[in-house]
Amino acid sequence: MIEIELDGKKVEVAEGSMVMHAADKAGTYIPHFCYHKKLSIAANCRMCLVDVEKAPKPMPACATPVTQGMIVRTQSDKAVKAQKSVMEFLLINHPLDCPICDQGGECQLQDLAVGYGGGASRYQEEKRVVFHKDVGPLISMEEMSRCIHCTRCVRFGQEVAGIMELGMVNRGEHSEITTVVGDTVDSELSGNMIDICPVGALTSKPFRYSARTWELSRRKSVSPHDSTGANLIVQVKNNRVMRVLPLENEDVNECWIADRDRFSYEALGSEERLTQPMLKQGGQWQAVDWQTALEYVANGLKQIKADHGAAAIGALVSPHSTVEELALAGALVRGLGSENIDHRLRHADFGNVAGGIRWLGTSIASLSNLQRVLVVGSNLRKDHPLFAQRIRQSVRKGGKLFAIASAEQLAADASWAMPLAGFHQVDAAGWYGALAQIAAAVAAEKGIAAPAQADVTDAARGVAQALVGGERKAILLGNGAAHHAEASRLLALAQWIGTQTGASVGYLTEAANTVGAQWVNAQPGANGLNAGQMLSGGLKAALLLNTEPVSDSAAGARAADALGQAQMVVTLSPFKANLEFSDVLLPIAPFSETPGTFVNAEGRIQSFHAVVRPLGEARPAWKVLRVLGNLLGLSGFDFESTQDVMAKVRGSSAADFVAAERLGNDAPVVDLASASAAGQAAPVAAAIYQLDSLVRRAPSLQLTTDGRRAATAQEVSA
Repeated sequence: MIEIELDGKKVEVAEGSMVMHAADKAGTYIPHFCYHKKLSIAANCRMCLVDVEKAPKPMPACATPVTQGMIVRTQSDKAVKAQKSVMEFLLINHPLDCPICDQGGECQLQDLAVGYGGGASRYQEEKRVVFHKDVGPLISMEEMSRCIHCTRCVRFGQEVAGIMELGMVNRGEHSEITTVVGDTVDSELSGNMIDICPVGALTSKPFRYSARTWELSRRKSVSPHDSTGANLIVQVKNNRVMRVLPLENEDVNECWIADRDRFSYEALGSEERLTQPMLKQGGQWQAVDWQTALEYVANGLKQIKADHGAAAIGALVSPHSTVEELALAGALVRGLGSENIDHRLRHADFGNVAGGIRWLGTSIASLSNLQRVLVVGSNLRKDHPLFAQRIRQSVRKGGKLFAIASAEQLAADASWAMPLAGFHQVDAAGWYGALAQIAAAVAAEKGIAAPAQADVTDAARGVAQALVGGERKAILLGNGAAHHAEASRLLALAQWIGTQTGASVGYLTEAANTVGAQWVNAQPGANGLNAGQMLSGGLKAALLLNTEPVSDSAAGARAADALGQAQMVVTLSPFKANLEFSDVLLPIAPFSETPGTFVNAEGRIQSFHAVVRPLGEARPAWKVLRVLGNLLGLSGFDFESTQDVMAKVRGSSAADFVAAERLGNDAPVVDLASASAAGQAAPVAAAIYQLDSLVRRAPSLQLTTDGRRAATAQEVSA
């Protein structure tokens, strides 16, 4: 540690730190534009000039290393004069149009100009003009004359997103930020460039000119999409969600969110929103009141149970639903005497349940510091953008990343936006064989018997040698591996390799509440039907909670035929969904309109409140299920709030994580020596903007390159 004097106060910081870091630790604000704690130091805005004793001129705080006994003054005449001079230069070409700027009210340049800018400009020449660029449906670069060339967006692309999509061309006052050849910005993390831009150059295209920042109230929430559980700030005006921003949580999402977390709010006000209960009568949909709809459902369930038995009733539930909703759905089905409930809609191997709740196997924060990573069956960057960002950090620090994936998941290094130390590009049917090769190579390295016979290739030997070495190691099974027909055997082989090399083994997990769904046992009991069986025509009455089986299940279009054979299908959804085979539509609230809880991939329990009132006659799903349980005369449905439901789920525990003894990735007992099954269907994994009902209905996300590619693929398959 090194001690310096900062504005008369003694501050201790680590050797190699910059003056800016010392100021942060001391709680002293130094004005800056280009510096960002998560990006490399550029020192090109010069706004952070400070007075360092014995230095001949003011020094940039962000790029001046501390030395023992250094004396720094941030408020001296010398420092303030230098900062004001820099501000004058920054404003020479900047358009003074704050009243019409979309960044007005939350602009770093605007704020600092008040303290460091002059009352009038001495610059009389014409200001430069930079023409706007069209970089896609998410980021607006309509006002690039406002850019001050801090290069935050450029460095973000290089260092965090992994792709340098923006860069600076030309020199001096002719410099400008551009995509160079007119490409669009396609990173799944691109919206973070809007947040880190300190001026009004990069703004949100969907939000543009829709509200002023001071008109918005800010409320905390949690992302309902992937398993990161990103913390959000949802901004609201007139009971309408207007914008979503990241809420910093260093252990979860740091200060970033993925684009689907940021822009999926567009679906909340979609014309497809279901705002009142509806019954299908004579093939026509009729709007009814809640009492009529719920009594119809309750009477129908009672009649089907009487005619066909409780085993004819089942529930298909989404892992994007809250813990409370899933717990009550399970209680409802089991209260009727059935064990038919499942959240594993895209799975093919339903025997992979032994050994506890499937989870990440390590903390999310630890992904940033791994030395060795083997990813199996995942399009990592698209399936889990924020996990990919953390692993990208570990690779930048010298970690080695290996992958086993199909050609679609692993087209090239660029598709993952980080260098791969080695990969097996094989179809899904060959993943087990590729993993067996690595296991055999590990066995050869350690001089022990291999669990499965396989030829040891040079590529497998390279992975094995890397895994045997190093300290912080992880084997991560992606959505493709979880949904694979041989998921159990893939896990068993991964566990063997993990045991022999000291690597943690875990699932990246697909959805916001995949872990939570397992926690509340939203899957069939010993005599229950799994999702595959229910979607093969095994039900007379089906409850569909927040899911659209045609898009959300491995059955695809076959799900419509199977559910069409049921006597009664009840859809609980925020949207007008499943119209072709449903008999009842019950409008439920999306995550923004209901309190609830999600459990992310590391088992972290995160509760949130509703940020707006439910739209129309929509109601929180937990309330709908509670009332339905009461109408059916079931016990244990007397909850007054989501806190009451969570109290029952948690029991006596008040921990922020699911109990460690409940978590486990131990594989069921399987035969590793037998040959892999040939000709099996490829596992079903959703595209990045097809994951759930919200992202599918967000227009801006569907207009992106990823969104259009997925739509084209669907048309081809259809």
